[in-house]
Amino acid sequence: MYNNIHVKNWVEEVAKLTQPAEIVWCDGSEEERERLTKEAISTGEMIELNQEELPGCLYHRTAENDVARVEHLTFICTTEKDDAGPTNNWMEKTLAYAKLGTLFNGAMKGRTMYVIPYIMGPAFSSFSKVGIEVTDSIYVVLNMRIMTRMGKIAMDMLGDSPNFVRGLHSKGTVDPEKRMICHFPEDNAIWSINSAYGGNVLLGKKCFALRIASYLGRKEGWMAEHMLILGIENPKGEIKYVTAAFPSACGKTNLAMMVPPESFAKEGYKVWTVGDDIAWLRIGEDGRLWAVNPEAGFFGVAPGTSMKSNPNALLTTKKNTIFTNVALTENKTVWWENMGVEAPDKLIDWKGNEWTPGCGTKAAHPNSRFTAPACQCPSISSEWENPAGVPISAMIFGGRRAKVAPLVYQSFSWNHGVFVGATMASETTAAATGAVGVVRRDPMAMLPFIGYNVGDYFAHWIEMGKKIPNPPAIFNVNWFRTDDNGKFIWPGFGDNLRVILWILKRVAGEVDAVETPIGYLPKPEDIDLTGLDDINIDTIKELLSIDKETWAQEVKEQKEFLSKFDRLPAEIKDEYEALVKRLGL
Repeated sequence: MYNNIHVKNWVEEVAKLTQPAEIVWCDGSEEERERLTKEAISTGEMIELNQEELPGCLYHRTAENDVARVEHLTFICTTEKDDAGPTNNWMEKTLAYAKLGTLFNGAMKGRTMYVIPYIMGPAFSSFSKVGIEVTDSIYVVLNMRIMTRMGKIAMDMLGDSPNFVRGLHSKGTVDPEKRMICHFPEDNAIWSINSAYGGNVLLGKKCFALRIASYLGRKEGWMAEHMLILGIENPKGEIKYVTAAFPSACGKTNLAMMVPPESFAKEGYKVWTVGDDIAWLRIGEDGRLWAVNPEAGFFGVAPGTSMKSNPNALLTTKKNTIFTNVALTENKTVWWENMGVEAPDKLIDWKGNEWTPGCGTKAAHPNSRFTAPACQCPSISSEWENPAGVPISAMIFGGRRAKVAPLVYQSFSWNHGVFVGATMASETTAAATGAVGVVRRDPMAMLPFIGYNVGDYFAHWIEMGKKIPNPPAIFNVNWFRTDDNGKFIWPGFGDNLRVILWILKRVAGEVDAVETPIGYLPKPEDIDLTGLDDINIDTIKELLSIDKETWAQEVKEQKEFLSKFDRLPAEIKDEYEALVKRLGL
């Protein structure tokens, strides 16, 4: 299994630096899972949950100073600063290696070093890539087992090749002052130290599947995007696939696991989850764009997940799931805020303290998580592990805008769609920041995850458009339009299917659209309102209205945002000028 000389040499090099007491090579077997689980429970790193109610489920707490991704301590380390660009924290790579080398020196003394071979993407798919993560955390091993195809299968796929992503992690002393998550795109490497929180230490996720993969995609002619992948089956049994990118707090996971409205389900419409977070996209032999979900599990936010908001996500977590920083009941089950179940009289909160309702603190951390196998999701697509991927008919961008963006519109062209994605934005909610309505632009929902210069990233999108003979149409959606009282007009959740169906009809050429300065809008009567009692055609007209004054402000802010980027492609500037001209400004 472990005769790859490149892996062997690298692991020996890492062991020399970190000085572990022993080295364990992970094979991905069931026996290994049982052994490591038993050990993690015996040391207190994991708590075994009620096995009758939550079979195979475990509970974990992180340090109180280690509960989320740390973007200000996340670096792109390249030879030249310009290659990291204006949106990334940069460190010159030799300096970064020197700094990290000091932190990693002896970091695993007295600990076991685990070597985790893993695949991002279906095994032996042309889309897929192999990574090796070295870590001193059983928590990481057990999570990577869920989130990736891990063990012997990865070494079998790698063979004698030197092409693997080298991931080095140590929880170190979990000192936030010495915490660093560094990416070396030029070297196919990721080094992470002094954190034990999933987003910083499960190196296959955002670190590899987006930051390193976006760099590799540009180099090799494919795309790694922060997008869900969704299949929509019509009553005839035909399935069309879309990808969609949303910034946080915009309903991405809910859309990925959407439940159709009752009237549509009765007709025979079905929704299939291919991926909830990341899409790797390549041009297929048929000239279309094809996508795979590189992950094998969901690393989802627990608070707010309920049988009402996302039944498929909640049902996925009923077995073989690791819960992190949620609250613990006396019966060794889990609870979190907005779970749709009343809080018990007594809980142990995410910090390990006794908690009672009304005590004034949150029982679960707002960023508490579940790590659950994707194969357990009730809506998982039968194609989710197809090595060829699924063909994409439409790409969707979305944000949270109270007044600016209409419910849905289609871009005029691929380049216009890239411009729409490049300038997409959300307005903050009180829950997020305390400041309401602050516009945050997040190109393609990738701002923290682009592994190289953002201008070059836009240029790669433009180049891909030239290479795809049959590119997907690009759309923008906004579920969050509000009335004059600040109430959401559109019901959202499963009713978003009505908008997706219009998108698919547009792609199929089955409906006309209204040409406006910002793009093609639906005719109000083409949004199917069957079974929606409180929304009529006038409401749809309001949701599709475009206010020139609001858009005048919007383009002003877009210009300011785009001016921050060096290496901005001429095509993006041209699309901006064309929008201003169409608006008559």
